[in-house]
Amino acid sequence: MYRIISGRWKAKKIAAPRNFDVRPTTDFAKEALFSILENKYDMQSIAVLDLFAGIGSISLEFASRGCQDVTSVELNPKHTAFINTTAAELDMAQQINVQRGDTFDWLKKFRNKKSFEIVFSDAPFEMEESKYYEMISLILNNKYVKENGILVVEHQSRMKFNHPSLIDTRKYGNVSFSFFESIKEEKNILE
Repeated sequence: MYRIISGRWKAKKIAAPRNFDVRPTTDFAKEALFSILENKYDMQSIAVLDLFAGIGSISLEFASRGCQDVTSVELNPKHTAFINTTAAELDMAQQINVQRGDTFDWLKKFRNKKSFEIVFSDAPFEMEESKYYEMISLILNNKYVKENGILVVEHQSRMKFNHPSLIDTRKYGNVSFSFFESIKEEKNILE
């Protein structure tokens, strides 16, 4: 069970079926994360990509706060059905676009199609470190993050990233959020 922290559905408890193997972001960490993001972005005017969406904890939080354009990518069909059902029950179906698929395949298939102010990834904690770097490269090199946007990667605190686009890491117990900026394009001085 988790709850929506703020917005239209503040304090709404969301109960996933017991047989779901999920690890929703803790309320403490989620509250801290959204405090950071809301200081930088107007939630009602941004596009968000939620990778490894699980049962939609982050997607629903963005939608509750007024975000009208949330894309959730999740492989497990039970989880995608749960996100769709919950979004419909909370009158958020128009805000959340659920895409069923493997995150890596999805990122390769839709490269350069759409950019987002915020890309959030909560990959399984047991994912190999090299796969985290592969994912970060796929996102940043294929313009998924708008020029003023940010990639947020949730990971175990013991993992430390060494990446040129890393701008900050915030630790909340055994969970950390690492923030990566979009790759700036070199301007042609002859233009």
